[in-house]
Formats: sequence, C-alpha cells, structure tokens
Amino acid sequence: MKMSCLPKCRLTKLLAWLQIILGGLVVVVSLSSLFVFYSAGFLIHREDICRHIYGVKEVIPEGFDVRALSDRVDEILDKLDSLQEKLESKVQQMERNKDVLSKLNVTMLEYKKYLEDEVIKPLYSVHIGLRQIRLPKVEGDRANATLKEDPLINNFIIEEIRKYITPKENRVKKVNIYGSDRVYNTIGHACVRYKKELEEYMEYDIGSYCKDDWDLAQKLMIKGCDPLPRRRCLTRASKVYQKPFPINESLWRVPDDRNIRWARYVCRNMKCLSSSNTKRGYSKCTGCFEMEKEKLKWVTNSSVPVDFLIKDVLAFKPGEIRIGLDFGVGTGTFAARMREQNVTIISTALNLGAPFNEVIALRGLIPLYITLNQRLPFFDNTMDLIHTTGFLDGWIDLLLMDFILFDWDRVLRPGGLLWIDRFFCSRKDLDDYMYMFLQFRYKKHKWSISPKSSDEVYLSAVLEKPPRAI
Repeated sequence: MKMSCLPKCRLTKLLAWLQIILGGLVVVVSLSSLFVFYSAGFLIHREDICRHIYGVKEVIPEGFDVRALSDRVDEILDKLDSLQEKLESKVQQMERNKDVLSKLNVTMLEYKKYLEDEVIKPLYSVHIGLRQIRLPKVEGDRANATLKEDPLINNFIIEEIRKYITPKENRVKKVNIYGSDRVYNTIGHACVRYKKELEEYMEYDIGSYCKDDWDLAQKLMIKGCDPLPRRRCLTRASKVYQKPFPINESLWRVPDDRNIRWARYVCRNMKCLSSSNTKRGYSKCTGCFEMEKEKLKWVTNSSVPVDFLIKDVLAFKPGEIRIGLDFGVGTGTFAARMREQNVTIISTALNLGAPFNEVIALRGLIPLYITLNQRLPFFDNTMDLIHTTGFLDGWIDLLLMDFILFDWDRVLRPGGLLWIDRFFCSRKDLDDYMYMFLQFRYKKHKWSISPKSSDEVYLSAVLEKPPRAI
C-alpha cells in the first residue's frame, strides 16, 4: 500500500507546480496586455482617448451641458423642417389648383405680404437663433479646464430660461457703465451667489433706521440679485432737507444741495459735479448737472445728422404721443423737454457715481430705479414712445440686447415710436446691431448713420411699431 501511494504524491506535486506556472503566465500575460492597452491610450479619460486616437486638439470639458446645446440646434432644425413642410404643402396645393390660380390676378402687394409672413419672418427667427448659439468659453489648461458658466444655470431645463439667465459678457471686453464685466439678467436666482451681501443687507433692527447702504443694494441689483426683499426699517433722509422748488421753477433749476445724501459719492455738492471737474466720480453723462447746457438738447439745430429734434419726431404722430419711457443715463432733461410738450415721460436711472435719481425727482420728474437686466414693470402695449440714449451702445451682448428689445416691443403700443438716439458702436459691429433693430420690421420714419471716430459710428432712428392683430 505504501508503494502505491508514492506515484500519486508525485503526480499531485507535479499538478500543483503546473498550476503555479500557468498562474504566473496568466499574470504576466495580463500585465503585458494592460501595458499594451495603456500604450494605445485605452485606459485614460475618454476626452484624452479622442485626442490620442483621432488627433483632436480641443475637446469640450467635463461639465458642459451637451444636451442643452443639442436642444438649441434641434429647436432651429425643427423650425427649418416646419418651414420646409409648409412651403412644400403650399406648392402641392398650388399645383392641384393651378387651373383656378391661372385665372386669379394676384397683386404684388399680396405676393409681398405672403413672402413676409410665410417665408421671411420664419427665416428671420431661424437666423437669429443660429447667431445666438454659443459654446461656453474654457479657462485654464487641458488638465484643469473649467467652464465660464454659472452653475445655477444647470438648475433649469427650459432652454429659453437658460439663455436668459446666462451672464452676458460685454461685447467690447471692457467694464460697462454699471462697473461690471457682464450683465446678469435676473429672476431672483442670483441672490444665492451673494448670500453674504444679501445677509448684510437684511441685517437690521426692525422699526429702527436703516443703514445708509443704498450702494450695497444697488450692487446686488446690478449683479442680478433682484428684486430685493422688502425691509422693515425706516429710510434715512438728509438732516437738513428743504422743500423742493415749485414746479414752475424746478425743471431748469439746479436742486438744493441739502436735499441729497452725499456720503457715498466723490462729490459733496452740485458744483463739484460740473463737467469741468475731471474727478467728479461719474463719466457717462457730460454736463448733465449743468442746466444751461442741458437746455440746448433736442431743441437746437446741430450739424450732426444723428441729432434729431423733439418737434420733428412728434410731428410723425401729431397728438398721439402722450406717455413714454426714457431709457438712458441722465438727470431727466429729455423728460423735462417732453413735459413742455404735455408728454409724460418716465426716466430710468441708477446712481452711478452721482445722485441721478434724486436730481430727476427734485426737478419734478419721475425716476424709475431699474437696472438693465430687469423686465420693465409696465403692461403690454401701453407706451406711446420709448427713447434710449447714453448707455445702450456697442458694449452690449447681442443676446442680451435681443431680450431687451423684445421687452421694449412688448410695452410699446401698436403705432408707438422707438427713438434710438445716438447709439454708437464699432464699424465692424454695425451690421449686427442694425440687424437687431430691424428684425421687428418697424416702419422707418428717420434713419441716420454718422461717423463718431475713425473706428466708431453713430446710429439714430425713429421707428414705428406695426399693428399686430390677434
């Protein structure tokens, strides 16, 4: 029995060694395969695989919402498909009824209207949609690429909301009139990004005096944290506040210094705000605190063809212009001139380095404290006139401008006038901006372009909103 066990033991040892050798070979082969796969680039990130195999130099970094981009393209393709189907259906219908059509006398006016309604307008919409599709810009090197995109945008699915709240960079890559490098359209979501500032704004004793912190509130508004919450504290006023001047004096008289809180400005009195003072603290509105200079605007002839007179513009719609909005930067001079014509104008204003709102009100006019990123607080089809000057110029992003112009169109009544006053931009951008103004197909009453410098041009226009029956 002992002799018969020896061959079995030797066989068992032989099998054990054979398994060990085979296992080692498997490990060696596995390691070799892993090395080959790594050398071929199959074990690195999927973006790098594309670069390694296909030679792609730039790949969209992780975190970019490709689905949103796809939705934008699909939306435009759907519009094109719809337009194609409509035209093909119309052609087939005409082919079936060619005997009847041959007997009809279609006027050029009817043909023109059909082309405008059924072809040109849909193509306009598609064209604008294509121009507004943009990839997010990438910062950093390939290993540490980050998107210049607000993470709050990914909380929304509807593409139009995403487009609306995406911060709009200034077109000229400089700080704009608001002191910001981009504009944040607001639906209140941006307050999350400024929690510290918002908490500071809302920290007060109920029923006591508010802190003199209007500048903090304005910074929050400009950054898109708006509308701000109401506060239960008492607003401060000047300790030596005086009665405003009577209405027959206030329009063209410099307000009393004592009626303005000067703590947050470079200047401490109205005299300091003179255009001759290079350190006055504001720059956009030259001479707008000097009434003798302001009196000359919109009423005296100018050698520059883009300067329109109020009497000429009102003559386009005699007796029809009663109420309107002046969207710009200034102390209300346009509203004062229109008031002399029995027209009520509301003037938008922010206190950008000077007390613009206070001065407008002290002149007996209506200031509307609103930023560029807000929806106008007016109902549809209510304004007879919208006038814009001083701030809307070539720094503005095209998509942001599109939202603004559509909002202006919303509040402007049929037959109302849009007065674009001294809009300026670089020559190379003029076609883009002209396209934005003309997309609504308003009637042109006046249209003038004039050189501002060797690289920039002025554009002024008076356009009439067409009727749009329901």
